[in-house]
Amino acid sequence: MHAPVSPPIPIELLLRAYRGGVFPMADHRSDPEVYWVEPRERAIIPLDGFRLSKSLKKVLRQDRFHVTCDTRFADVIAECAAPREEHAESWISHRIEASYRALHAAGHAHSIECWQDGELVGGLYGVSFERVFCGESMFSRTADASKVALAWLVAAMRQAGFALLDCQFMTDHLATMGAVAVPQSRYMDMLIAADGYPVASLPDAVARFAASSSPGKSIAQSLTQTS
Repeated sequence: MHAPVSPPIPIELLLRAYRGGVFPMADHRSDPEVYWVEPRERAIIPLDGFRLSKSLKKVLRQDRFHVTCDTRFADVIAECAAPREEHAESWISHRIEASYRALHAAGHAHSIECWQDGELVGGLYGVSFERVFCGESMFSRTADASKVALAWLVAAMRQAGFALLDCQFMTDHLATMGAVAVPQSRYMDMLIAADGYPVASLPDAVARFAASSSPGKSIAQSLTQTS
């Protein structure tokens, strides 16, 4: 007999957790349990402090990737949940994956997808409420794909009037993109200050950039202007 599959985390409970500065993780892919994490330090990317390297600027301006929002949420989260190396365990359990798919269906989780020759080669997903976006995970099947997805996210958030981009845990990779670590108490202050509504949704802001004759150039230009 198979062990019963745990039901997804209720949408309201998930949103209440994020508004309270906590988020769920699991020990492995098949873990039926979740544990709630409240880091002492939080990684955030200040929206006016995104570090656009010369090489990334060049990649953007070349429009090497076709970028979309919310066209393949389930595929993006499945790619993020896939183990990166042999014997590695993903903290994105099947239960967490199902919970975020439900959150996406309710309009509170979004994905950014990077395409090359019609193939999904990179992207990210996260949770959105008020003027906050909590980045959950990203993946890259080819060089620079996840960096491009992050650049598009930051540009879209800036244009849509968002205030806070949470990256949860600090990594060297995020630091190169401008991420800084703040104490959880400071993060909570920023979370409270980011109430209210953005002027546009993330999918709309991404679509606006995508409609440009040279989308990547528009993204690079918007990121080099101080907000």
